[in-house]
Order: sequence, then structure tokens, then C-alpha cells
Amino acid sequence: MMREETVFGPIFSRRLGSSLGINLLPQHGKVCNFDCIYCECGWNKDGLQDRTIPKAADVRKALTAKLEECASAGTRIDSITFSGDGEPTLNPDFPEIVDITLELRDKYCPEAKVSVLSNATMAFKDDVFRALSRVDNPIMKLDAPTDEEVALVNRPVGRYSVEEVVRSLERFGGNFVLQTMFLKAPDFRSGNWVGGWMSLVRRLKPREVMVYTIDRETPMKGLEKYTVEEMRALVQPLIDEGYKIQIKG
Repeated sequence: MMREETVFGPIFSRRLGSSLGINLLPQHGKVCNFDCIYCECGWNKDGLQDRTIPKAADVRKALTAKLEECASAGTRIDSITFSGDGEPTLNPDFPEIVDITLELRDKYCPEAKVSVLSNATMAFKDDVFRALSRVDNPIMKLDAPTDEEVALVNRPVGRYSVEEVVRSLERFGGNFVLQTMFLKAPDFRSGNWVGGWMSLVRRLKPREVMVYTIDRETPMKGLEKYTVEEMRALVQPLIDEGYKIQIKG
């Protein structure tokens, strides 16, 4: 399972290029309101040993040091990416930290994008929504079209409603990136999962859709990945309709 420092990398991202990561959650644990069956950070129950959440001042100090190091070494940064060991918007200082990150980005590497990988569950909160709207790439997860299917793949902790999340995402007016994990596990082979998901894409009209499949060890065993060709065939109707689809195997 992955465990990250407050600021880590840069590492190569399939979707974002040279990515400098920001982990707003414990360095030696995991905090998330999802417990996804494919999460490279492992199950939530295995990440309880550290509950320390970095504060805005901690992130400023760590990010400044890393950006100065990268600038001195001539290291290219394509994206400063909020990811890490769980859901970044659960950090109570998230809006302030976004402001700090944008300030330091403009100072040290103005050509880099600021990206947030989020499960979109906190986007209903006005301060979180405003912060997400300020970054270059608010990358919002929606893996399934129904609450029952979300329960299978994302295993939300507490209450979750696809309809409520979709309504939160509608506030972006299409100016966000929708991210979806495609799995070929037996639970997802029946029904109209892809058709239902495409209906939500058409409703939200995101500026881009990121479709990807598993790339690392997963906590649930027996999951099967799609090939790029298989995923392209599944989303071809959206491509034909003019949606920008990024597909990563």
C-alpha cells in the first residue's frame, strides 16, 4: 500500500505527466470516506495507525522547500496534484491550502497546473466548491451510475447519493474533469452500468473525461483490468458525440 509524505515526487502520472503530489492526510495512515476495492492505498482499516492531518502552515513549509529544490535542480513540474492517502477535501484547511498552493505555484513554476483528485463528496460545501473552482484541474470521481453500484466499487463510509453528487458537479457548469475507473470484475459485467454512466456524462457535460483501469496491486483480489481498446469501444458513443475522452490502461 502507498503512504506518502505531505509533499512528494515529482512522479510520472499516466494522466498528468510530471506530477508533484500533495498529501493532505496522514503520512503513515489513511483517511477517506470511500474504501474503494481498487485503492492503491489499501483498505481504510489498515491505515488507522496515524491520524495526524497536516495544517495549512505545514503544507506551506513543505511545498516551499520542495519547489525550491525542484527549481534549483531544473526539475520539470507539469502538475501540482492533490492526491495522497485518502480524500484531500476532508482536510479542514483545504480551501486555505489551495490558496497557498496557487500562490507558490505562481512564484516558482507558473507553467504548472494545479490539479485535485477528489471523490466529489465534499463539493456540496460552498468553501470546498469555491476552492475546487479555483484550481486548473478539478478532477472529480464518479465510478458508477447508481448508489448500489457505488456501494460495490467505492464502498462509501456513511451516507452517499449519486444524485446529490451529480447535483454538486452540475455547479461547475461543465468546467471540470470527470474521472472514472473501469473494472471488468464479475460484478460489473451485467446490467446497464456503462449506459447509465454515459447518461450522467451527457447530463454533466464535463470538459474532459478520464477513463482508466487498475495499474497497481489492489486490496480486493481478483479484479480484472480492461485494455485500452476495450475501454475505447465502451466509450465510443461519447467520442462520436464530441466528448474529449482520455483513456489510460
